[in-house]
Amino acid sequence: MTDHISRRGFLKMTAAGGAVLAANLATGTTGADERPAGDAWPKFPPVKIHKVFVGRTGGYMARPTDEKAKLDKYLDELGKKLGGVEFVGGETIPPDKADEVTAKVAKADGLLVIYLSGHGGNAPILGKLFDTGLPAVLFFQPFGGHGWMYFQDWRKQGRKVLLMSTSDWSDLDRAVALMRAAIWMKQTRILCIGGLRGTAAARDGEQVRKKLGAELVPVDNKKVLEMARAIDPKVAEAEAEQYWITQAKQIVEPKRSEIIDSARYYLAVKELMIREKAQAVASSHCMGNPRACLTFSKLNDLGLVGACEGDIDSTLTMLLFAYAFRVPGFITDPVIDTAKNAMIHFHCTSATKMDGPGGKRLPFVIRNQTDTGGGVAVQAKHRVGQLVTCAKLVNLDTMLICPGKIIETSTSPLACRTQFTQTVRDARKLFLNWGAGAFKGGIMTMLHRVVFYGDYAKPLQELGDLMGFKVVEEGGPV
Repeated sequence: MTDHISRRGFLKMTAAGGAVLAANLATGTTGADERPAGDAWPKFPPVKIHKVFVGRTGGYMARPTDEKAKLDKYLDELGKKLGGVEFVGGETIPPDKADEVTAKVAKADGLLVIYLSGHGGNAPILGKLFDTGLPAVLFFQPFGGHGWMYFQDWRKQGRKVLLMSTSDWSDLDRAVALMRAAIWMKQTRILCIGGLRGTAAARDGEQVRKKLGAELVPVDNKKVLEMARAIDPKVAEAEAEQYWITQAKQIVEPKRSEIIDSARYYLAVKELMIREKAQAVASSHCMGNPRACLTFSKLNDLGLVGACEGDIDSTLTMLLFAYAFRVPGFITDPVIDTAKNAMIHFHCTSATKMDGPGGKRLPFVIRNQTDTGGGVAVQAKHRVGQLVTCAKLVNLDTMLICPGKIIETSTSPLACRTQFTQTVRDARKLFLNWGAGAFKGGIMTMLHRVVFYGDYAKPLQELGDLMGFKVVEEGGPV
C-alpha cells in the first residue's frame, strides 16, 4: 500500500511520471491543447467563476487590509495559468447585500467564497450563496474568526461545497481546477454506440443529466460502420502508418490491412464526435469488425475518452479523471492475488500516454485480441514503480478507489494482452468485500474498474464534495 500524497505535495509529485502530471495540473493543459493543429475537436467555452469575499479586513481576527487586493491579483494570475478560467464578481459581504450578490452568482458557472473574517453570524448569508446549486469552494484561512465551526452544516444539508481551511494559497489552484472539472462535466456529450451496460442509474440519461450534467447521445452502430467505409483508404493508411505501425515495438498477429481498417474506424468515430460535439464514446459493439481497441487507445491518448463494452460507469469515471487530473484511464478486468497482496489488471486495449496528452508514449506491441483470437489490440508495457489509483464511479453517487503501486507486468496467455499488477492494502479483504456493498449488476458491471497513474485518494474526496458523491476505499478500513 503506497502512502497517500499530501495536499501540498499534490502539485509537486516527484514519483515516476509525476513531473509530467504536475505540469499538466499546474498549467491547465487539456487534451485539446495537445491535439494536432487544425483539428476541429470540440472545445469548452471559458469557465466563469464568481468570487465573493465575506467579512472584513483589518482589526482583531480579520485579514490584513491589503489582502483582498493581493487575492484578486493571485486569482487573476491563476485564471491565466489554468487557461479557460475567468473570475468575475468580487463583491464583499458586507457592505454588499447577500440577495443582490446571489442573483449575480446564479449567472456564473461556479462560486468561490473567500472568508475573510467572522464569528458564525454570517452562516445564513453564505447559505443563500450556496443555494444557487453551483459547484462551490469556501476558502478559509486560520485566524479568520470562529465561524468555521458552522461550515460543516452545509455539507450535512446536502450542499455541494468544498470546504477548505488552509494557510496555503496554492491550495486554491487545485480547488479551482477541480471546480472546473465539475463545470466541464455539465457541458459534456457522450456518444453511446449500442446499448449501455453498467449500473441502472448511470444508464438513465435523465439521472446522469440531473446528477452530473452530462448528456448521453444514442448512436446506431450501423451509422458508424457506414462512416468508416466512406473514409478514404489512403487517409486511413497514413493514419495507421503514422500513429501505430511505425511507433509499435513489434507487430505480431495482425495484418497491415487490419491495422488500416482499425484506423478507418478511428477516423469515422473522430468525425462523428466532432460533428456531435462529443468528448467521449462508449460502445457495446467494440469487439465487432473492426474492433475499437486502437480507436479507444488514441482517444484516451488525446485527453478524450473511449470506453469499451458500453461501460457507462467507467466512461463517467474516465471523464472525471481526464477533466480533474489530466490523465487517461485503463479499463481493466481485475483479479486478486492474496499471495502477493496485490490486484492484477488486464484488458486488450490501453492508452499509451498514461501521464496525459503531453506525456511520452508507453512501449507497445500490436497484437490480436486474446479471447477471440482476431482483430487488432494493444499490448502496452506499463511502468513498474508507478503510483496508481484503481477507481470506479458507481450509481452516480459512490467513487470506489484502491490506491497502490505497479510492481510487475506480465504476458500470461490466460489473460488479455495488457497486464500489470498493483499493490493493495489488504488483498483478502478486497477479495471478500469486492464492490464494498455499493452496487450490484451483471459480470461486466461488477468486474470492471479503471486504473489511473497517480494517487488521487485525497483530491477525489474534494471532488466528491463539489459534485455530491462519496469516496469509499475498497479493501480499506471498515
